[in-house]
Amino acid sequence: QVQLVESGGGLVKPGGSLKLSCAASGSAASRVIMDWFRQAPGKQRELIAEFLIGENTKYADSVKGRFTISRDNSKNTVYLQMDSLNVEDTAVYFCHGWINDAGHYSHYWGQGTQVTVSP
Repeated sequence: QVQLVESGGGLVKPGGSLKLSCAASGSAASRVIMDWFRQAPGKQRELIAEFLIGENTKYADSVKGRFTISRDNSKNTVYLQMDSLNVEDTAVYFCHGWINDAGHYSHYWGQGTQVTVSP
């Protein structure tokens, strides 16, 4: 129903910036709500950025003030602007999408994109 494809990961020095993109495709692409997770080595996957009602956003404390989630509904794409990166941000970043059909939730995941922050 929905496929999610991330792009934009890579290697960056501390203090640098990266912008991730996640494009949704498929028959339900226009209805999926997308957010961002990450999973660092040896740690659980964590939700780091999401949309609340309307265009309000919410961030994990670890990224608040440095990361910005945005979206272009015309392109079924969500973005994650990451600034002031530090080595603790090294992780695989996943785009996650969900659809609520009258109380039945469907979840979708991208393949993940590696972000490495290293001097």
